[in-house]
Amino acid sequence: MNIEGLISDLAFILLLGAAVTILFKWIKQPVVLGYIVAGFLASPHFTYLPSVTTESNIDFWAEIGIVVLLFSLGLEFSFKKLVNSGGAAIVTALIIVGGMMGAGYAIGHVLDFNYINSLFLGGMLSMSSTTIIIKAFNDLGLRQQKFASQVLAVLIVEDLFAVVMMVILSSIAVNNSVEGTEMLYSIGKLIFFLVIWFLTGVYILPSLLNRWRRFLNNETLLIVSMGLCLGMAVFSVYCGFSLALGAFVMGSVLAGTSYAERIESVVTPVKDLFGSVFFISVGMMVQPDILVEYWWPILILSAVVIVGMIVFGTFGMLVTGQTLKVAIQSGFSLTQIGEFAFIIATLGMSLGVLKPTLYPIVVAVSVITTFLTPYFIKMALPAYNLVERHLPGKLRFLIDRYQKEASKDSAGGNPWHETIAKYLWPTVVYAIILIGIVIVCQRYLRPWLDGIAGGWANFIFVLTTVALMSPFLMVMMTPLTRYGDNAGGNGHTNNIPRLVITIFRYVIALTFVYYAVTAAYSARVGAWASLVIILVIALVFSHKLRSRMSRMESKFFDNLNERELRRSGKNNNVVSDLHQAFMTVGAGCRFVGERLADSNLRHRFGVNVVSIQRGQKVIPIPGGNNRLFPGDVIGVIGTDEQLEALLPAIEVELPPESGVRPEIKLTSILLSESSPLVDRTPLSSSLRDNYNAIVVAVHRGDEFIDSNPNLVFKPGDIIWAVGDVKKLNTLK
Repeated sequence: MNIEGLISDLAFILLLGAAVTILFKWIKQPVVLGYIVAGFLASPHFTYLPSVTTESNIDFWAEIGIVVLLFSLGLEFSFKKLVNSGGAAIVTALIIVGGMMGAGYAIGHVLDFNYINSLFLGGMLSMSSTTIIIKAFNDLGLRQQKFASQVLAVLIVEDLFAVVMMVILSSIAVNNSVEGTEMLYSIGKLIFFLVIWFLTGVYILPSLLNRWRRFLNNETLLIVSMGLCLGMAVFSVYCGFSLALGAFVMGSVLAGTSYAERIESVVTPVKDLFGSVFFISVGMMVQPDILVEYWWPILILSAVVIVGMIVFGTFGMLVTGQTLKVAIQSGFSLTQIGEFAFIIATLGMSLGVLKPTLYPIVVAVSVITTFLTPYFIKMALPAYNLVERHLPGKLRFLIDRYQKEASKDSAGGNPWHETIAKYLWPTVVYAIILIGIVIVCQRYLRPWLDGIAGGWANFIFVLTTVALMSPFLMVMMTPLTRYGDNAGGNGHTNNIPRLVITIFRYVIALTFVYYAVTAAYSARVGAWASLVIILVIALVFSHKLRSRMSRMESKFFDNLNERELRRSGKNNNVVSDLHQAFMTVGAGCRFVGERLADSNLRHRFGVNVVSIQRGQKVIPIPGGNNRLFPGDVIGVIGTDEQLEALLPAIEVELPPESGVRPEIKLTSILLSESSPLVDRTPLSSSLRDNYNAIVVAVHRGDEFIDSNPNLVFKPGDIIWAVGDVKKLNTLK
């Protein structure tokens, strides 16, 4: 690798990107569009400027950008959030992917592509760009709105679907048919590794980070978090998945820890740097000659992407019970294709089944739809208002009624729904752990025993496998009372749903033991032996082991909810019903800058502030003269109700910045006879409120007069003020 060329290429695109994005901020356009323009200007296709020496250098930096971007996404969207909104997100993603696959396949036939190319085209058009949408939401200041969280949930599910889709498309391309067993194996492998990574990460990482707490300053935390991100990305590739998926999984695991906000803060500069390179690399793929030669297919496919995503995205959101406003905003946000389109196109090219011209066409469609994405997001509200005005009354009534019914169903009340929601997740988790034990024993233990144990190999294999599975089998067969007797939540015990789930769990445990035995002996031996083994496990295992497994399970769920438990204090009893919680003071908190004595938190909320952590400094038992500043972590003691009321008042963030910052500087203003400031004082002129400015001094004749509230401005005075230059210039 030419190191000098690598650095020079990076320097060139960053300098060009900086110049173009400053221009785009000045004209109040989304920065992501500036990056794409900068990429085109830096490419060999734009001959009026020097171009990068080696395009593979930029691909190298862009790959790092995708990894860091998806790691940052995982930090903001934990697995817990994905599970909570998973049903709606999965249904919406299925509707979008299925609809766009069909639309892409149909339009491929219209454009005279063969069925393989049409199928790949459908796959490329079915995936919206996670990175581009996140950047657009950030630039437009929309990340905190409800529809944005719904869109991000759908995008994550789409990324998971993309992994399976690539396996299916590869199978079709090679065999001219869909291999059902291979497809099921790929889906099962993906689910298996996701759950194993998640379980291992949640069980181990929060405990290690808490143990190393006193060593984790910002520098060390950045090194640790990026090391974990890149390590999981590499391990993901080793397991047969993408770098991006591994980075996202690690971010999601860390999102549940109490360090999530700090990690997000220290990683943001890295994300901004390499994320910009990724978007610049997309702009470098624009080829004007391809745009000219294939302008008609490019326009058709761009229209299909925009219209299809709006229609299927809006419909998918409505089906899952979202309001019409949220559904339309979501549909208009998904109107582009991005990184997975390039990955699928590269897969088709490597398999030799894709027309060479299809790749640059898809790149052009991606660039066009990416350019238009911020504008369509802005158009969502006007489009909703237009639809709302012209929507027939009967249809509006049906949509509102369906949305209310869906919300009512999601709120629960059905004992079967609540029982399944409560017990199914632990059951699936333990089943996947058991699958992992069986696979490892069969793949590694069995061949090793065959070589050293001779005739005893089968017996030792079964004994070892069952012994490893026993703790988890025992938990599977534990009565379900541990999770609460009130499955229905209405004061009634629902014995039938719990009984059915219990039987289901016993059947699963029996099936795993049967499979392990029949892998070494006959089916008849397996049937009898599995029944005996299950009875022995249920009757003989000691209470001590059950307690140990219970503590491990409790630790896992405590780690899973660590971030919320630390903020709410629900798992940190002090005395009676009092809890200690730790809350981060947001920049929008109304008590920022006030002394504790003036904020009067004890009188307002009934809590006691017992500590303030400011960076590496801890103030124990702060006095009334201590002040609160953004980023402080305050330790407070109170009841559940008091802490719940205090939390939203403390952790208040300012809305994301959008647009161009005002230019604040010292400037002079000569007052004429007609100036609105004449005969007014600094106080009565409302300079602070109307012009975001304060008066520093007044030059009158040959003397400078210090500003004071009673000073009266006269014609001919030269006022020296500090404030927003653009607003102050209106006074000149």
